[in-house]
Amino acid sequence: MKKINFFITLFLLLSIEAPRAIDKSFDEWLKNFKTYALENNISETTFDIAMSDVVFLPKVIKYDRFQPEFYEDTKTYISKRSSNLKVKQGTKLYKSNEIFINVIDKKFSVEKSLLLALMGIETNFGTYVGKMDILSSLATLSFDERRSEFFTKELITLLQLVETKKIDHNILYGSWAGAFGNFQFMPSTIERYAIDYDKNKIIELKSTKDSFASAANYINKIGWKKNQPCFIRVKLTKNVPKDLLNTSAKKLHSKNKFGNLKNFIKNKNDFTINDDLIGSIITPDKDIIPNSENLEPAYIVFENYEKILQWNRSLRFGLAVCTLKDKFENVL
Repeated sequence: MKKINFFITLFLLLSIEAPRAIDKSFDEWLKNFKTYALENNISETTFDIAMSDVVFLPKVIKYDRFQPEFYEDTKTYISKRSSNLKVKQGTKLYKSNEIFINVIDKKFSVEKSLLLALMGIETNFGTYVGKMDILSSLATLSFDERRSEFFTKELITLLQLVETKKIDHNILYGSWAGAFGNFQFMPSTIERYAIDYDKNKIIELKSTKDSFASAANYINKIGWKKNQPCFIRVKLTKNVPKDLLNTSAKKLHSKNKFGNLKNFIKNKNDFTINDDLIGSIITPDKDIIPNSENLEPAYIVFENYEKILQWNRSLRFGLAVCTLKDKFENVL
């Protein structure tokens, strides 16, 4: 019994000391980071104000280590994110802001259907933008060694935006990974593409005007081509070369003219696609769903689809966005 009590006491002591050690290390990191921030165009006043309440968030490390994998098949994944309810919600939002959204569509040459689809999938039309303290989240991930370089750059960028008064540090609540606003922009995306559309001298990515204009500017600047196809669902022949198949979103390979790819499509007569359009074949279930068919489901994706991958590098995210976009086009 004494031995059991000893181990229980030891466990409790270690459980208490571990967080204390992390807190001490984080405090030391914060002091060193302040020096680094001041060397990167952050004033001491801005740093002290913005970072005064920053704390280490253990759950952020947990989320980063164990990000949920979607083991549902692609059909289920897409249907959940492009449901009729989503279409109704997005249509309601559009009708409430019809004139403005049409102006953004025309000004940035980006379909309103795409903007609604992105917002719908990212934050359910602004109803779930996240409640995490972004400065603490980014500080935690910067302190952590796994992706420290990336998140340190993002945190410095965010502080520079606060320094120049483009962003109000008091409203920085969003995702555990530091994404913010209706379209979930990371700080580097805010810096490059966000717009103060209503000219009130501050970027408000939870407002309709700034967020829609910023999202349209972003997708336009990375090369979106209005009224060009995103993807088509295809049935592949069994003799399709395996090296033509993409199962990862990291970098699509074996790009080819549609005229050449359709030699491996059973239902090629179902489509009126320009033969010179460059596409790639993806089979998104192969590396995710146990015992999935190698050739089913299959899609040919085009240049616009790859722009969605720049937004979020996930094969099925891209398919869901483009599917919801098509649904909006049928009702708007």
